[in-house]
Amino acid sequence: MITVSGVVKYHGELRVLDGASLEVGHGEVAALIGPSGSGKSTLLRCVNALEPFDEGEVRVGDTRLGPGPARDRGPALQQLRGRVGMVFQQFNLFPHMSVLENVAAGPRFAQARPRAEAEAEAERLLARVGLADKKCARPDQLSGGQQQRVAIARALAVHPAALLFDEPTSALDPHSTAEVLDVMTDLAAGGMTMLVVTHVMRFARTVARTVHVMHAGRVVESGPARELFEQPRHETTRAFLAENRFD
Repeated sequence: MITVSGVVKYHGELRVLDGASLEVGHGEVAALIGPSGSGKSTLLRCVNALEPFDEGEVRVGDTRLGPGPARDRGPALQQLRGRVGMVFQQFNLFPHMSVLENVAAGPRFAQARPRAEAEAEAERLLARVGLADKKCARPDQLSGGQQQRVAIARALAVHPAALLFDEPTSALDPHSTAEVLDVMTDLAAGGMTMLVVTHVMRFARTVARTVHVMHAGRVVESGPARELFEQPRHETTRAFLAENRFD
């Protein structure tokens, strides 16, 4: 479903991605873990074409994205963004819109779907994430966990083939974190393809099928979640898990 092959990215002279490669199968949940500064979020943004890269390629289904700036990527850029949804650390909701309007915005304005259709689906998705009673609220009337659940509903509203999550619980308290992880676990059980950058090791171990470990811009180890947690092979993985096992 998602294939990242030899992706290299520079920030000036700094090589922030150094030939990163990974695969996520259809219906699979994959966790991307590793030390801060290892390139996890940058790699995720390359998968969604929010960051250009200098070498390698990204494939989502039959859509291929090569290196270079956005202006040189042509139709593949829009095709890829139409197939991959993204949930960020910060919720990025429109403050002047209601919760319902936020969720319906993508279908209405990016996909030109009728307002009634978009809003009906938005209501269904808000019910799915446990926020049906908040559809008329503004984002600033919600807790952080509620805002993140709205952001997940918004990402689902455009019918993506896969969802990318960039540390979706990093700004949340434990209760809100649990609420968001419950939604993500439900999505995983429903067969949604997901690539999740996370610091919550219990989610990576119990929900993800595969775990990829990044260090210095590379994926240094990949494997089934239970196997990787119980018998890590790479020294970076062993050190990271020793520090984060109970997060």
